[in-house]
Amino acid sequence: MPTYRLTIEYEGTRYRGWQEQKNARTVAGEVRQAFEAAAGEKVELAGSGRTDAGVHALAQVAHVKTAGKLRREEILRAVNEALPADIHLLSIEPAGDRFHARHTATSRSYLYQISRRRTALAKRFVWWVRRPLDVGAMRAAAQLLAGRHDFARFCEKPLEQTSTIVVVERCEVEVAGELILVRVVASHFLWKMVRRIVGALVEVGGGTLTLAALEGLLDPSKPAQFQPAETTAPPSGLFLERVLYPGDAALGPMRPATPIER
Repeated sequence: MPTYRLTIEYEGTRYRGWQEQKNARTVAGEVRQAFEAAAGEKVELAGSGRTDAGVHALAQVAHVKTAGKLRREEILRAVNEALPADIHLLSIEPAGDRFHARHTATSRSYLYQISRRRTALAKRFVWWVRRPLDVGAMRAAAQLLAGRHDFARFCEKPLEQTSTIVVVERCEVEVAGELILVRVVASHFLWKMVRRIVGALVEVGGGTLTLAALEGLLDPSKPAQFQPAETTAPPSGLFLERVLYPGDAALGPMRPATPIER
């Protein structure tokens, strides 16, 4: 069956995440329903990975397998007409038979937005942190997280994971207007890992977590001086930014999803 690569943006506020679930409204469920209505047939749909309830995506990738060839422009328009306003199909492209949205991906990047001021218009897309944050300290902390580490203490239900070792390619902190942006890039992520990384970076920036204590969290053999689960960042500020595949263009400069100025 022909395989197509989909790129999708969505606001996750109203959904129980990407993955289809019984008795819950999910992004994948809405996409499948819209796609099957537009195509007039059942399709095989799979995403690059799960996003949790309330998490957004700038460019989630999925694939569909259909019984026949699709007229891409027509199906793109028809799917978007069937989708709710907070989900949008950006593109649909032919892919090789071996393409799989999850297994073929080489890395994923997440963007987190921390607001340094109260906002009436972007509340659903940020975490407003009221206390002053030392961005320089947060950058130093982010550098400690890059590399191959055991992120068991940053994972929900780590004992259910095959492995809690993750190679973080990049962990970056930048300032854009009234936003502090955090980007984390890795081949894969553990459940709630990015949100707990952000929570820990905020504790470092606020002066309540030292760099040494943060580094110690990456060694499960050492006693924990801090529990990342207690400062998990809310899902509102988290975006799946990009999913990269062989031959894709590299990530560009970090930019806010919803700019906030003074």
